Amino acid sequence: MRRRRWGDEGSATVWAVFAAIALCTVFAVVIAMAQVVVTRHRAGAAADLSALAAADTALRGASAACRAAREVAAAQDAHLVRCTVRGDIADVTARARTGPFASDIRARAGPPAAAGRAAEPIPERSGPVRQ
Repeated sequence: MRRRRWGDEGSATVWAVFAAIALCTVFAVVIAMAQVVVTRHRAGAAADLSALAAADTALRGASAACRAAREVAAAQDAHLVRCTVRGDIADVTARARTGPFASDIRARAGPPAAAGRAAEPIPERSGPVRQ
């Protein structure tokens, strides 16, 4: 009768499985980070363009300016969260969603001479929020 020796036969398969799991995990993290970045950029672009549209139509009234901002945000596949028009300065917040991530970005636009008259400074842009 032959005695069976236990060695490292089959250990390459185990290592290959663990390497595949590790690579899949890294890949999933990279995909999630890319979604966060895309969401933030989409929200920023939508907020900037919405603020410009609202400032452009501010002389027609606040409701017309916010309507223009809402249309531009919708065209950018985002949602206008807040719109305020004071004189010729438009202050908007846009929200974009990509997968499970959402990002709110605030932007302000108006004529260059109005920059010194701003009532409150724009805080740092908020990062993505997982919902």
